[in-house]
Amino acid sequence: MGERGREGFRGEVREMHEAVCAYCHKTTKVPFKPDGIRPVYCKECYQMRKSRRIK
Repeated sequence: MGERGREGFRGEVREMHEAVCAYCHKTTKVPFKPDGIRPVYCKECYQMRKSRRIK
């Protein structure tokens, strides 16, 4: 299911995995294999959640 994607730390190409955002339910790609236990968020929802924690 994974595919090669964007560059990661030290310039190596990271394997990207498909996941479904726990908030908006859109399909997204993440640089780790989701474990099915912890929620995964798309970039937009992750940024929204991150900004809410700061306030």
